[in-house]
Amino acid sequence: MEPSPAPGELGAMLQAAGDFASYPGLHSDDTVRQFLERCPLPKLLGALQSEADVPGMVETVTECLDKVFSSRYGASLLPSYGAFIQAGLLTDSNSIRKLACKAVLYLLDKAEDSAAAVETVVQHNLYPVLINCLIEGDEEISAIILDAVKRLAEIPKGAEIIFPPDGQGSVQLDRVASQSSSLARIRILSLIAKLFTVSSYTATAIRDSNLLSIFEDEIKDRRDMLKTLSALEVLYELVEHPHSNTFLLKTNLIQLISDVINDSSADSVIRSRAALISGRLLSSADAFTVIDQSCVTNLLAAIDKILKMEESQNTDEIESALETLGLIGTTTQGAHFLLTSSNVARHVVETSFDRQGRGRQLAALHAFGSICGADRQEDQMKLDGQAEEYLKRLVYTTAANSSKLTPSALLLSILQQDPDIRIAGYRVISGLIVREWCLREVCLNSEIIRLVTDPTMETTKLGMEARYNCCVAINKSLLSSHLLHEKSLSELIGKLNDAVRRGPYLSERKRVEARPVVVPAERF
Repeated sequence: MEPSPAPGELGAMLQAAGDFASYPGLHSDDTVRQFLERCPLPKLLGALQSEADVPGMVETVTECLDKVFSSRYGASLLPSYGAFIQAGLLTDSNSIRKLACKAVLYLLDKAEDSAAAVETVVQHNLYPVLINCLIEGDEEISAIILDAVKRLAEIPKGAEIIFPPDGQGSVQLDRVASQSSSLARIRILSLIAKLFTVSSYTATAIRDSNLLSIFEDEIKDRRDMLKTLSALEVLYELVEHPHSNTFLLKTNLIQLISDVINDSSADSVIRSRAALISGRLLSSADAFTVIDQSCVTNLLAAIDKILKMEESQNTDEIESALETLGLIGTTTQGAHFLLTSSNVARHVVETSFDRQGRGRQLAALHAFGSICGADRQEDQMKLDGQAEEYLKRLVYTTAANSSKLTPSALLLSILQQDPDIRIAGYRVISGLIVREWCLREVCLNSEIIRLVTDPTMETTKLGMEARYNCCVAINKSLLSSHLLHEKSLSELIGKLNDAVRRGPYLSERKRVEARPVVVPAERF
C-alpha cells in the first residue's frame, strides 16, 4: 500500500497532476523527472488507493500517470511497482485497470532492461491476470492487452511465459476459449492471430498447442452469423502473413472454408470473406505442394457455383470470387491449376470483357492480369504447354462469341473505357504480351499502339505508370520476337522506342521558343 498524500497537499498535487496531464504532447524524460520530484510517484499511486472522495481525482491521476509511464524514464520505474500493476489489473475501477494495462505495455515496450521487465511479469504473475482482463474488459482494455501480450511474446523469455517449453503453462488458451463467451473467444482468436505473426517459434507453439482448432470450431458452427464473420475476419488478417500458409494448409481449414462457400444458407458476406481467405491461403508458391489437390478442386467448384449465379445475386460476392481466382492465379502453380483442372477461369476471361457490370469487370480484369503473370517474375510468366494452349483458346473463344470477334478488338475495347478499366487493361496486356499470339494481335492493331504510346492518354500518376509499363512490356517482347524484323512494323517499332525513351510522365508538348516582336513606331 503506497502512502496517501496528506489532506492539505492533495489539492495542490491534483492541480499539478491535472496540469501535467493536460499537456498535449509527450513529456521529455527531464520534464517527467522534475514533475516526480514535486509529486512523488508513491504519493500519486497512494491517491488512487486512498478512500478520499474527491470528484475527478481518479481520472486526473490516471491520466497523469499515463503520461509519466509513457516516457522512458517513467517506464524504467515500473519494475519497482509490479504490485501496484497487479492490484490495478484486479481492481473494479475501469480507469485504474486501463492504466495498469498500459503500464504493462510501457514496461515491456520502453524499459531498457527487457529481462527485468519479463521478471516483473513473472514475479507478480501478471500474464494470467492480463488474459482475464482480455476476456472481461471493454474493447479499449482488450486492445491494449493484445498489444501488451504480443510485445511480451517478442521477447524470447517472454514468449516462454505464454508457451512454456514443457507445455504446462498456467494459462491454456484453448481451455480458456472453451469456457468463455462468444465475444471472449473472438478476443482469444485475435490474440492467437497476433502471436502467430511474432515469430516461427510462436507460430509453431500455436500449432503444437492445437490452438488453430479454435478457428475451425468457430467456422464450423455457423448458427451465429456475427460470431462466424468475426472469426473469419480474424483469420483473414492472419493469412496475410508469409508463414501462415505453412501451418494453416496442414489443417482442415480449406475444406471448412469450401463448405462455407458452398452453404447457400450462409450470408453472402460470410461466403465472400471465406472465399478471399482461401485465395490468400493458395497464393503462395508452395501451397499446391502442401495441400491435397482434391481440396482445391472442391474449393474451385464452390467458387464456380457463385460465379454461375444470376445477375440479380449479390454483386459484391461475385467480385470477391473473381478476386479470389486472381489471388490463386498469382503463382505459376495456381494459374496452371485454374486453367487445366477446372473451367472456372473462363468466368474471369468472359467477365473481363463484359461491360454489363463495371465492378465485376474491374475485378475480373485484375484477376486476369494475375493469371497471365503480370505479378510474376519474367521467367515465370508463361505456363506449361497445356495451360498456355487453354489460355489461348479461352481468349479466342471469348472474342469469337462477342461482337468484337478478335482478341485485338477485345483488348482495344478495354483501352477505350474509363481510367480504372484502362489501368487494369494495361496490366492484362503487360501479362499476356509475352505470348507470341498476343504480341501479333496487339502489333496488328495500330489503334492499340497509338493509345499505349500516347503520353497524354492518362492524367494520374498511376495511369501514366501503367501505360508506360505496358509500352515497355510490348517493346521488350518485340525485341525477342521474329516480328522485330517485319518491315511492315517498322513505324510501330519506332513509336514504341520513342515512347519508352520518353518515360512515363513526359508529354509531347512542343516547346514554344521566345520570339522578338516588332512594333511599328506609329503605334506610339
